[in-house]
Amino acid sequence: MQALAHYWASHYDWRKCEAKLNALPQFMTEIDGLDIHFIHVKSPHEHALPLIITHGWPGSIVEMLNVVGPLTDPPAYGGSAEDAFDLVIPSMPGYGFSGKPTETGWDPDHVARAWAELMKRLGYTHYVAQGGDWGAIITDLMGAQAPQGLLGIHSNMPGTLPPDVSKAIASNVLGAGDPRPSGLSADESRAYEQLSFFFTKGIGYGIEMGLHPQTLYGLADSPIALAAWMIDHDAKSYEDISQAFVDGRPVDGLTRDELLDNITLTWLTNTGVSSARLYWENKLGFFDIKGVSVPAAVSVFPREIYQAPRSWTERAYDNLIYYNEVDKGNHFAAWQEPELFATEVRAGFRALR
Repeated sequence: MQALAHYWASHYDWRKCEAKLNALPQFMTEIDGLDIHFIHVKSPHEHALPLIITHGWPGSIVEMLNVVGPLTDPPAYGGSAEDAFDLVIPSMPGYGFSGKPTETGWDPDHVARAWAELMKRLGYTHYVAQGGDWGAIITDLMGAQAPQGLLGIHSNMPGTLPPDVSKAIASNVLGAGDPRPSGLSADESRAYEQLSFFFTKGIGYGIEMGLHPQTLYGLADSPIALAAWMIDHDAKSYEDISQAFVDGRPVDGLTRDELLDNITLTWLTNTGVSSARLYWENKLGFFDIKGVSVPAAVSVFPREIYQAPRSWTERAYDNLIYYNEVDKGNHFAAWQEPELFATEVRAGFRALR
């Protein structure tokens, strides 16, 4: 944190991020009484497939800035024009430039319905959706709601846990609970161990925000408190973040400036507490099956919180059209590996064009 504070105060330049944001078309619309901010970049290529992509916590639209080019203009990044997307990147309620809810009810299910309304307002009669972290949950719920026009979804943090596995892991939050389910394959055992570690050693921030988000006044009072809270997400991501600051060695796209762009946006918009309330609103298991009925594509990154096994994924998504395990990247896939992420999104939706 000392390394971060020193760099933030002495070397970081917010104006560079400001210029990136100002270079993109941005809009505001009111949905169900709340201002929703979104980026909308149309592809220069004909027959581009409309795509709505959702960030997570502690992220923002900043997570997605480096995938705008590869997704909207693939030929400029070694891809094909046939894989181009019209891109819609909204800020979730309580995050960034979107409004802060003043009443309860903006849970992930509500956000999913709002995104379908947003795409309808933009005139898209058919489209696809993508997400990781909260974006994955919201995208899964869109796939379960199956609004008219939604052709399919892509997730880089899929909800695949069988009920017995989910129950055992959830009971283990404080380190003691139900016994490990029997009959797990090697891949399933790996996923179980990864999630057991996360729920016993890494979910403290989520429990606090899910129970008492309004207690976190320090996030509105101190930029260093906000930064510390935001970067201590999961062990593997934190390891990459620490390497970028302490050692000055960024892990692919996860640089000091990229991280501070996200933290600074949250500080300037005073959304540390308002973004935390999504955890309080949520009543769903993060990694549980959501009942997706539309075609689904899944990309598994090796340093994700857990690597979803193909066996669980095939049971969770009735119409799984794509599954691939890649060789690098963590929980913040679009941020850390933008071109690999874009390649996966293109491949995942290719069958739906």
